[in-house]
Amino acid sequence: MAISELRGTYTALVTPFDDEQSIDYNAFEKLINFQIDNGIDGIVVCGSTGESATLSAKEKLALIIKAVEYAAGRVPIIAGTGSNDTRESIDMTVLAKEHGADAVLLVSPPYNKPTQEGIYFHYKAIADAVDIPQILYNVPSRSANNITATTQLLLAKNCPNIIGTKEASGDWTQVMEIIQKRPKGFAVISGEDNLAVPFVAMGADGVIGVIPNYAPAQFKEAIDQALKGNIKTARRLHYKLNELMNLNFMETNPTPVKAALGLMGMLKPNYRLPLLPMHEKNLKIYAKALKRAKII
Repeated sequence: MAISELRGTYTALVTPFDDEQSIDYNAFEKLINFQIDNGIDGIVVCGSTGESATLSAKEKLALIIKAVEYAAGRVPIIAGTGSNDTRESIDMTVLAKEHGADAVLLVSPPYNKPTQEGIYFHYKAIADAVDIPQILYNVPSRSANNITATTQLLLAKNCPNIIGTKEASGDWTQVMEIIQKRPKGFAVISGEDNLAVPFVAMGADGVIGVIPNYAPAQFKEAIDQALKGNIKTARRLHYKLNELMNLNFMETNPTPVKAALGLMGMLKPNYRLPLLPMHEKNLKIYAKALKRAKII
């Protein structure tokens, strides 16, 4: 399913593990069907919420292949193929394309702390090497670098297959500049759930979110209403989920959201070190909020 327009609500899907720390593909299929049955617009695998930092290259490829198989063309599959090694990012992007991914999500290179020029040439090298729709992922809190509006706009202008940006900088001024100056067809997608409705109100195109892992229909409705310009309705729906959107980050993502899915019986809330299960005190607070929202 080719992505002609990046718009709507996309889920940054968790990666379920069994008790032996292997990928639980039965749970993975269940999660994908749950997303599709609830009308989500697309699914991102092997992203931050998918614990990509502890996945091997072989596991990432297997998840991409299985996601494409399970989705069966019903929604686009976006594969997280970025890393702090440009060559590795190209190799994984090639494999994602060969195995049916509809687009790729490319995090700004973590740890290296490249200059803006280095970031630009990193992305341009991937765009030149692989003809597949590509989405920038700007998340300074994890990558230790910000992709400035100038750099993002230059990439949007010079690389036609870079179709949008997942903006998780939290910098409203930067996001507004990109929205205002972007070329036609370049999407701006919120990378933070609690800023998604406000960003859409400013002209953004949707969200790649965490909360739709367990509340896909509810969150999608808020975004859809915002995209239609029904801001009053979108605001009401946003505030119904606001407590949970904040609690999803009371511990490192995806610790809480996996706990929620565990309480729903969708998976076993297993993690790979250095992530740990949710602290019991926090889990009780979180479970009460989930009950108030009628999630569990």
